[in-house]
Formats: sequence, C-alpha cells, structure tokens
Amino acid sequence: MTSIDALQPNRTPAELHAMAVTLEASGEYKVLRKLRPREAIQPPDGAPTRRGLFVDVETTGLDAARDEIIELAMVPFTYGLDGLIFEVQPPFHGFREPAIPVPAEITALTGITNEMLAGKSIDPAEVAAFAKDSALVVAHNAGFDRRFLEKFSDTFLALPWACSMTQIDWAAEGYEGTKLAYLAGASGFFYDRHRATNDCMAAIELLAAPLPISGALALAQLLEHARRPSWRVWAENSPFNMKEVLKARGYRWNADGNSSPRAWYIELEDNKFEPELTFLKAEIYQREVDLRVHRLTAYNRFTDRRD
Repeated sequence: MTSIDALQPNRTPAELHAMAVTLEASGEYKVLRKLRPREAIQPPDGAPTRRGLFVDVETTGLDAARDEIIELAMVPFTYGLDGLIFEVQPPFHGFREPAIPVPAEITALTGITNEMLAGKSIDPAEVAAFAKDSALVVAHNAGFDRRFLEKFSDTFLALPWACSMTQIDWAAEGYEGTKLAYLAGASGFFYDRHRATNDCMAAIELLAAPLPISGALALAQLLEHARRPSWRVWAENSPFNMKEVLKARGYRWNADGNSSPRAWYIELEDNKFEPELTFLKAEIYQREVDLRVHRLTAYNRFTDRRD
C-alpha cells in the first residue's frame, strides 16, 4: 500500500525520477515529464556551429493578408552541421495589440486576452536585429508563421526557412500525428501549450532528440530536407472527376487567398519530378499540357514569393 507520505510533493528531483522509472518499468504506466531547460553542450574544438532561430506567432486568425500577430517568440539555438544542438539561448518575446479585438475563439485557444495586449507593441526594427544573423529560421508549420513574419519584417524575406512539422518524417518514426503537443506527449514530456515561447522550447526539445526508429537526430533530418531543392507542381484546371486520384497521390488543394493558383499541387524531390509530369499528362489531362512548376529551396519554400 502506498503511504500518504509517499505522495507528498516535497520530494527531491532524484527521488521523483526514481519513482517515475519504477512506474514505467512496471509496464502499467507511462510517465510524462515536464519540459525543463536544456543544459548547454560544449562544441568540439574547431567544430563549425550555426545559429538557428525557432519562431512562433499567435495571431488573430489564419489569413496573413488580413489577420495580425498578437504574440511573437524567437528562440535562438546553436547547432552543428550534423544536427547536434549545443545551446538554447535567451528568447525574444513580445505582445502586440491588434487593430481589432482578439476573437473569443483565439482567447479560448491561446489564453491571450485583450487586457494582456492593451498598449503593447513589437518593434519591427528590434525583431529584425534579433533575427538577421540566423543561418536558418525554423517553425512548426512554417507555411503559416513565415507568411505573417514576412509581412511584419522584410528580414524574414531573405532568410532560409525550415519546417519541423513537414520536413521530418514523423509517420515513418512511429508517430500518428504532427501536432506539437501530440509529438511532445508521445516523446515523453508535456509543457504549457499555445504560448509562443513555450511552443518554441518544446519544438527545440524535439529537434534535439534522436528519432525513435531511425535513431537520427531530428534536427539532422530536418537539415537534410531543408538543404535539398524540390519542385512544386500545380495541376491547374485538372478534370473535376480526377480530384480523388490526385488526393490519393498526395496532392493538396490550395484555397488560400494568395498569389498562388487555386488548384491541386504537390511538392516533389528531383528524382520524382519528371515522372510526375509524365503521369499528369498521360493519366490526368490525357493530353500534352504546359504545367506550372516552381523550383523550391529553403529561401522560397513556405512563402507565396517565388523569386
């Protein structure tokens, strides 16, 4: 029988850890640990390092053309070319009062109220100075965060980007979803969700860890995909009765009000590009057709800009 004393909170970290290990060893429990700051690692002598910047925004809505940033966090970290994270550095954080009241559903999701934002602002020049020396900007859903941050500061137009949600093959590593809170829980830790700095810290923790099946560092896999050019192929004006074929093949529908066409599209690596064009012409359009394609790199991926 467990005594009342054993459940008291005044246990040392070592005692709590031992209790968690005992519970997990039984096979009857899975223990989630609260996210703690990472300890710095000294880079090997002479090893090149880079400055990464993990970013997260909370906004009044999903449309970057209309909605506004209300919270911004940027967390710098140093890493090696092999994906090993050495140090997580002090973050930048700011609140910003929008032109319109925060919608109730956003407050319910994030906990951010109009009272918290009253009179607050974020200086674009300060943001630019903090971000400008980064070798890579990372976000968990970079297609969302990049659009908002490019609108807020031109600095983000010139920086290379990567996405921890889409550029790591979480499914191949045994995960059943890609939402940040799910990945954290499946990786054995929890944190206070939907606040920008906390989300950044949680994502960096995921990037620093080995993946459960391949054993590769998550950041190493992210860097490999970010460095590799790819192609976006647009199946514009494709026959309506072929939409299920395209969906089954991995195409997604672009319904955003942006400069890209409202059409089905897919992103492909070099070795799959030409075969996909052949497939579209033979099986979808059943004729010769001039298809819209975009060459993508870390500099123009996850953005509406294509130069």
